[in-house]
Amino acid sequence: MTTAAEHLSPTRTGERRLVASVCLAHLVSHYNMLLLPALFVFIRADYGVSYTELSLALTAFSLVSATLQTPVGFLVDRMGARNNLIGGLVVCSGAVAVAGLVDSYWVFVAMYALLGLGNTVFHPADYSLLSENVAPQRMTQAFSYHTCSGMIGGAIAPVVLLFLRDLVGWRGAFLASAAFGLAAAIIVLAQGEPPAGLRTRGPRAKTADKSTDAGWQMLLSPPILMNFLFFVMLSMVSGGLNQYLVAGLGALYGTPPAIANTALTGLLTLSAIGVLIGGAFAGRTSHHNLVAATGLMVTGAVSLLIGLIDPGTLLLIAVVSLGGFATGVTLPSRDMIVRSVTPEGSFGKVFGFVTTGLHVGGIIAPLIFAQFLDRGMPQWVFFYIAICALVSIFTVGMGMSSRRVT
Repeated sequence: MTTAAEHLSPTRTGERRLVASVCLAHLVSHYNMLLLPALFVFIRADYGVSYTELSLALTAFSLVSATLQTPVGFLVDRMGARNNLIGGLVVCSGAVAVAGLVDSYWVFVAMYALLGLGNTVFHPADYSLLSENVAPQRMTQAFSYHTCSGMIGGAIAPVVLLFLRDLVGWRGAFLASAAFGLAAAIIVLAQGEPPAGLRTRGPRAKTADKSTDAGWQMLLSPPILMNFLFFVMLSMVSGGLNQYLVAGLGALYGTPPAIANTALTGLLTLSAIGVLIGGAFAGRTSHHNLVAATGLMVTGAVSLLIGLIDPGTLLLIAVVSLGGFATGVTLPSRDMIVRSVTPEGSFGKVFGFVTTGLHVGGIIAPLIFAQFLDRGMPQWVFFYIAICALVSIFTVGMGMSSRRVT
C-alpha cells in the first residue's frame, strides 16, 4: 500500500519532475515537426519555390532522423540520456533559429537536416530516462504521458504558429519556436541529474557488454527486429488514417471535407484520450500483447468497415473516433512490449532502433497511399490500413517475450 509519506518523499517528487521534463521535451519535438507543414504556404511564397522543392526540407529531416537515430541510441547508452536530451533540444533550437534568420532556401534545407539530427535524440533519451528512473508500478502511466505529450505538441503547433505568423511573420514564428525549445532545454538542465533514489530502481547493468558489435547483434535479434517491424506497421496504420482519411473518404464516397475533417478531429482527440486510458489499463496487467492486439483488431475492423460501406455522417464520425481511441489505447502497451525485451543499460539503443521504424513507415506510407488514390483505388487506402493492422498483431505476438534479450 502506498503511504502518504511516500507520496511526499523527495524521490517521488523527483520522479514527477523528471517525467514532466521528459514530456516537455517530447512535446517540443512534435511541435517542431509541424513547423514547416503549418507554415508551408507562406514559406513557399517567400522563397518562390515549388512544393516539391520545399518538400526537400522534410525529406532531409526524415532521412537524417532515420539514418542516425540508432547510432545516437548507442551514444545515449554510453554518455547518458539527460545530457544528450539537452544537447538535442539545443541543436533543434539552433537549427530553427538559423532557418528563420537566414534568407536562403538551401540554408533552410540544411537546417532541416540539422533539425533531423537533433530530433534523433528524443526517443532513445526519453525512453532511457523513463525506463531507468520511474518505479515499475508507474511505468506504463509515464509512457502514456510521454506519448500524449507528443500528441499535444502536434495539436497545438498549427494554431500557435498561425497566430505567431500573423503577429510577427513566419520567420518570427520560427524564432519564437526556437526560444521555446531553448527554454525547454534550460528546464531539463535545471532539473539536475535524477536523484539516486530514482536511479537505483532501474540501474544500468554494469556488466553489460558495451561493444558496438555486441550492441548490433542484440538489435538484430528476432524479438528486437519484430518490434522494429511492429513500429513500421503502426506508422503505416496511423499515417494512413491521419494523413489520408480526408482524401480517401472524398475519393471513395464523395464525403464533404467538413465532415471528413470532423471525423479526423474525432480520431485525433479520442486517440489522445485512448493513450491516457491505455496507460492506466496497461499498468494493471502484464499482458501487454493482448491489450495491443485487441486495440489493433478494433482499428483494423474500423478501417475494413469504412472501405466496404459508406456509414453515413454520424456513424462515420463515431467509428473513425473509435478507431482513433483503439489505436491510442495500444500505444502504452507498445512501449512496454519493447521494454520487456530490452536488457538493462540498452534502452537508448533499442528504443532508438525500433522507433526508427516510425520514420521508415513515414517515408514508405505516402508512396503507397498516394498510388492507391492516383490509380482510382481509394477503397484500398482503408483495406491496406486493415492489412497493416493485421500484420501488426502478428508482430506483437512474435515481438513479446517474457525474457529480455541478452
